Amino acid sequence: MTMTRRLQVLLDDDELDDIRAAARAQKLTVAEWVRGALRGARREPTATAERKLAALRQGTRYEFPTGDIEAMLGEIEQGYAPPQPAGGRRTGRPATRR
Repeated sequence: MTMTRRLQVLLDDDELDDIRAAARAQKLTVAEWVRGALRGARREPTATAERKLAALRQGTRYEFPTGDIEAMLGEIEQGYAPPQPAGGRRTGRPATRR
C-alpha cells in the first residue's frame, strides 16, 4: 500500500512565480513540476559521481611530467616545519600549522 504525504514549502512570491511559469511552460501543474524537480535532485549525486569518474578516466589517458614523489612529499613537509633559527639548529618544538 502506497502512502502519500504532504510537504509544505515556504517560498517568496518571486520564487513561486518562477516555478509557476516553469510548470506552465512544461504544461504541468506546480505540484507535478515540484515532484519532478525533487526526483531529479535525488538522482543528482549519482550523476555527480559519474561525472567525477569520467573526469578521472579522461585524466588517466594523459602523461604529464612530474617530480619524484619522495622529493615532492619532502618539500610539502618542509613547508609545515617551523622556520630554522640562526645557525640552522632546530628548537625541538613541534611544527604547528597556521
